[in-house]
Amino acid sequence: MSAGEPSIVWFRRDLRLADQAALLAAAQAGAVIPVYVLDDETPKHCRMGGASRWWLYHSLASLDASLRKLGSRLILRRGKVHEELAAIRRETGARVVHALHHYEPWWRNAEKAVAKTMQIVLHDGNYLAPAGAVKSGSGAPYKIFTPFWHALKDRMPPAHPSEAPAKLDSPEHWPASDKLDDWKLLPTAPDWAGGFREEWTPGEKGALERLEDFADRAERYEQCRNLPSIEGTSRLSPHLHFGEVSPSTVWQRVAAAGGSVDVFLSELGWRDYAQNVTLQFPDYGSKNAREAYDRLQWRDDAEGLQAWQQGRTGYPIVDAGMRELWHTGWMHNRVRMIAASFLVKHLLIDWREGERWFWDTLVDADYGSNAVNWQWTAGTGVDSNMFVRIMAPLTQSPKFDAAGYIRKWVPELAKLSDADIHDPVFPPQGYVPKIVPHAEARARALAAHDAMKAQA
Repeated sequence: MSAGEPSIVWFRRDLRLADQAALLAAAQAGAVIPVYVLDDETPKHCRMGGASRWWLYHSLASLDASLRKLGSRLILRRGKVHEELAAIRRETGARVVHALHHYEPWWRNAEKAVAKTMQIVLHDGNYLAPAGAVKSGSGAPYKIFTPFWHALKDRMPPAHPSEAPAKLDSPEHWPASDKLDDWKLLPTAPDWAGGFREEWTPGEKGALERLEDFADRAERYEQCRNLPSIEGTSRLSPHLHFGEVSPSTVWQRVAAAGGSVDVFLSELGWRDYAQNVTLQFPDYGSKNAREAYDRLQWRDDAEGLQAWQQGRTGYPIVDAGMRELWHTGWMHNRVRMIAASFLVKHLLIDWREGERWFWDTLVDADYGSNAVNWQWTAGTGVDSNMFVRIMAPLTQSPKFDAAGYIRKWVPELAKLSDADIHDPVFPPQGYVPKIVPHAEARARALAAHDAMKAQA
């Protein structure tokens, strides 16, 4: 126990003890009250989806177990975060809140609300550099990734990560806490998370194990990352999203690997870039950055959307990706691009439908990255692929040697040869025909784009 006024550490997407600046600052000041508030009201339509809630449950359980080894515990509250933290102040006398900077628009609003009744001290640590800190020579924030990345690299490497505190002093009186199970974050009827449990170990320990596994392969990243049939990516994205490992820790561990590790480091930089974009455009997840695309006539196709969601489009690489997503809460990065492009251009369905589906089903569903990636694919973003560049899934599949990947996730096709599996001429019984021919879909998309331009 510790006499004196305690400090609150407000955890959000920073569920770790190591390299956690808010926790260290609070520990140095005296007694610490670690708090996580499940606030489904402040984010409004951006409340966490089902896959994220599954991950959150296990990550919070892991964090609480780690805190208890230090003589502490995690206090759980549910409601509007500024109201719950104010209630904890009344219960304990804590007047100072330490937290890491978050840049999602709802968290920035919540920080302002907390600051009206308590002193809030914000620290850096969720990104390689604070969002908004990397600017051009004129002092303007970057909108294009490549110059942003060059400027960010000039600030690298990041500071060496700090170690977790050896112990934490407890307050004289602990505030009331919810029970994690009462939040009902896990699916029950039905329990669709069996594949999640097979694939993932949420929490700081699981993140570090995943990092060590990737460190042995980091030098071959560029050669392997686009091949969905092998383990070429890091699979660190959900751990980074929930802050179970800091980007500084990841950078320092793999940067010296040599080979093509710089390609991986640039993807760490993409996380920073996405936060810088959403800092400039808070509604990037729901509004076209290029206003011309407000005139694009998207198709209202509920059956096509459902077929895409269920992995029943008749395009094996797309179907494999969507089934992997449903089973594991994750999808290979190259296949994400193919599947997203298919929805937007082959089916001509609004990218926001895909953004919402990924938000609900991805364990690494990140507001900045999800929005920036979808707008890049759709051609609607400030830095994006051209809409008229239409990815051909039947070409992409053999190009990136996806036969083994398709066999795993589309078992109806498992007996086909490598030559036939990417585009079966005679699909076996049980596999659906193509919901739209590629040439027809391409022509339809280009016509819609031409019609949009004609309205200018």
